[in-house]
Amino acid sequence: MDTPAQHNPLLDFSDLPRFDAITPECVVPAIESLLTQANEALDQVTKPEFPAQWQAISSVLDVATERLGRAWGAVNHLNSVADTPELRAAYNMALPRVTEFWTRLGADERLYAKYKAMDASKLNAEQQQAHINAMRGFVLGGADLQGPAKQRFAEIQEQQAELSQKFSENSLDATDAFAYYANADEIAGIPEDILATARQAAQADGQPGYKLTLKMPCYLPVMQFAQRSDLRERLYRAHTTRASDQAQEDHRRFDNTPHMQTLLALRQEEAGLLGYSNFAQVSLVPKMAQSPEQVTAFLRDLAQKARPYAEQDLADMRAFAARELQMDNPQAWDWSFIAEKLKEARFSFSEQEVKTYFTAPKVLQGLFQIIETLFEVVIRPDTAPVWHPSVQFFRLERAGKLIGQFYLDPGTRSGKRGGAWMDDVRARWLRPDTGQLQTPVAHLVCNFAEGVDGKPALLTHDDVITLFHEFGHGLHHLLTQVNERDVSGISGVEWDAVELPSQFMENFCWEWDVLKHMTAHVDTGEPLPRALYDKMLAAKNFQSGLQTLRQIEFSLFDMLLHMNQAPLVDGKPDVMALLTQVRQEVSLLQPPAYNRTPNTFGHIFSGGYAAGYYSYKWAEVLSADAYSAFEEAAASTGTSVDAATGRRYRENILEVGGSRPAIESFKAFRGREPTPDALLRHQGMAG
Repeated sequence: MDTPAQHNPLLDFSDLPRFDAITPECVVPAIESLLTQANEALDQVTKPEFPAQWQAISSVLDVATERLGRAWGAVNHLNSVADTPELRAAYNMALPRVTEFWTRLGADERLYAKYKAMDASKLNAEQQQAHINAMRGFVLGGADLQGPAKQRFAEIQEQQAELSQKFSENSLDATDAFAYYANADEIAGIPEDILATARQAAQADGQPGYKLTLKMPCYLPVMQFAQRSDLRERLYRAHTTRASDQAQEDHRRFDNTPHMQTLLALRQEEAGLLGYSNFAQVSLVPKMAQSPEQVTAFLRDLAQKARPYAEQDLADMRAFAARELQMDNPQAWDWSFIAEKLKEARFSFSEQEVKTYFTAPKVLQGLFQIIETLFEVVIRPDTAPVWHPSVQFFRLERAGKLIGQFYLDPGTRSGKRGGAWMDDVRARWLRPDTGQLQTPVAHLVCNFAEGVDGKPALLTHDDVITLFHEFGHGLHHLLTQVNERDVSGISGVEWDAVELPSQFMENFCWEWDVLKHMTAHVDTGEPLPRALYDKMLAAKNFQSGLQTLRQIEFSLFDMLLHMNQAPLVDGKPDVMALLTQVRQEVSLLQPPAYNRTPNTFGHIFSGGYAAGYYSYKWAEVLSADAYSAFEEAAASTGTSVDAATGRRYRENILEVGGSRPAIESFKAFRGREPTPDALLRHQGMAG
């Protein structure tokens, strides 16, 4: 007799997801089947006679919920990287059911009682940390609520899930909806590889000229290099009004304003039900930071330190624009262009010149070499079912033994949401049902420009940094030695510490002994010349003051928004009014009134960073301090890729995952509390 797994690939957990076989028609039946099994497991472990024991509950309930999580994770992933109307419809049909289950599970009084009744002293250290997290999760999940309050809490979770998904869809659709077909008179200054891609895209649409879009591999080079200010203005306006009431009329159907306001209201209501005065307080309960006030003080202190450097950055640009470019009154769409020209003039190189040395295969080879040296692993190509022909698959081994595997999806394409991210496919887990060790698997996703004319893809140095960043997350997930699923890898790591390993890896992108091994000119194969590297290094902190203020602007806006600091209009938070206030406090450049940045601020409205965007800056302090240990090693060994320091970092931070508080892991590695000194030094703002 056939099993359902043979018919529905989402029900096959024998190995890796069968991405090539998953169709929209698979989604709802598979999820309904897995929800039924998970509900049966929940009923079984919450019966009065079922023992209140970690292993007993795990072998029934965790096994069922992990299968649900893996299947839904595959659907969610495809929704992000291979969106189609049919898949989106299936995803949205299943989403409320999945959300309802997880909400109900997190608030189940019977299960909460079982966890309360456990003798935590009999658990191992990993299980004890997972138990602490679970108890906190029950409280934040509404398990202490009763009656109508509990019902309302569940409704809020379902509504938030649907609104976040709609926000994400609108952002993607608004980005995809825009195209401008530029003619030959308008394209002066735009790099040839960008134009080649734009020409091919226009031809594919049956249009003349060059198809310019709002996707980053096109938008950013246009803003940096296009000589025509009116062309830059056209794209800038389209980009900064995406998914808003300020977009061109036929695109206003994607307006995210009502979704943002409703999400904020629901988050505030959730906070009230849990006994907090605002959502920022709820968000920080499982994080390193102690209070919203501590975070805002941290951000404002950093802004104060960065401001003099930012003021100098801006003064330099204004003077250069007036003197060299005859621009006495630069506008918002001019600053990227001015900055690029100033950088070229001051440091005698351009991003385009650098890019010709960073061919994607060579960069990847260099990155793998660093990972293999630092963390004593071997990376080998592997095979697996994939969702697009450009996706690659690899395995990590140590001493011939499999440690983990990962998918790499580097290119931008239609139907794939923008940005870059790491996601887990499955976690490392000593499975309680089989007693077998399950190895971790990760997704690493970027949005780089594709190669043109048969040449390999070329990465900007920023692209290289992005790739290293996501691999840092991936290594945190893949190198864990923790056997308890809920605290292995990135699971259970405080959100404001989770960026430490990712930002840590970025530092290697500035080391000569690293770059010389991961560059090869696209035409000649020559490595990056030392003279060009020296110019890049000199330019490393170019405008770091302005860039720091920009990140603080986003972080402070996010935190104050969730502290209910936005002015109310007709009882609803005026998101733009708050952002204007924040910009007046910390920013030196005020954008046009039509700018609607929050309407596509996916991190906080659909990406889990609500009242958490500050964690990038928070973790940067940790990552810079951690990297300074490698700088200290380089002073004696001559290289920052130091295997002995790498081993200590791996054992004290990466391998322990979320099995202990992040500050303990940091102190185990550095032997002391973190300080911001290294961050300020790295960004040229020390002294």
